Amino acid sequence: MVTFIEKHAPNVFNVRQSDGTYFRCSETFVRKYLHKQLGWTPRRATKAAKKVPENVDQILTDAFIREAHVIRDFGIPDALRVNTDQTQIVYQQGTKTSWSQKNSKQVSVVGHDEKRAFTLVPSIAANGDLLPMQAIFHGKTPTSCPSPKSPFYDDAIAFGTRFVPSKTDTYWSTQETMRDLVDHIIAPYFDEKKQELGLGPDQNSLWKIDCWSVHKSREFLDWMAANHGNIIVIFIPGNCTGLWQPWMLVSSV
Repeated sequence: MVTFIEKHAPNVFNVRQSDGTYFRCSETFVRKYLHKQLGWTPRRATKAAKKVPENVDQILTDAFIREAHVIRDFGIPDALRVNTDQTQIVYQQGTKTSWSQKNSKQVSVVGHDEKRAFTLVPSIAANGDLLPMQAIFHGKTPTSCPSPKSPFYDDAIAFGTRFVPSKTDTYWSTQETMRDLVDHIIAPYFDEKKQELGLGPDQNSLWKIDCWSVHKSREFLDWMAANHGNIIVIFIPGNCTGLWQPWMLVSSV
């Protein structure tokens, strides 16, 4: 607003009013102008709602029975049952509201679809343990990751956080980053808990992840079987993460 006034009526800011004050482009003025002159009103951004399967109840019942079957048959304690999620962390999160015409059906918001971000990969065990996190950054080398001089970098490393470059044109998980996650976070956690519980190295663990294409790929599952055969992988049913993903349900409470 200030930019437009300075371009089209710059003298407005220099005119002294009868009460001795000068015009200021205050928040109150902007709101009144948008509302009375343009007929705009604050509106929430529009987007399509996520759809769940029509037979979602049956799908989740089957998933529950399948998971209970694995836990019972392999005697897996809560400390050896881990759920991993992947979430986009936007560097500069925009608001979900903006000014738009009254009764408008579609509302666009600057920053609402902001894609400059990184992927955070958190994991939590059924006993409440929070595992170290992996953070994936767009770039080819470690220089794409936070600098060791960054604030609280040492604290993150002390917690066990792994900063890894995607080595692709996105910041999404890949075969390489998933293997890094398992080798340096998931498997070491399971091994540590087995020792604490007095269980042998052949004790099975359960790892619940979503249906991301990399997770379900034959390449990744074959690698898991060959290198971490005691970790049983089960999947969150498609389009059901908001209902069946433990991490999402816990973190939203």
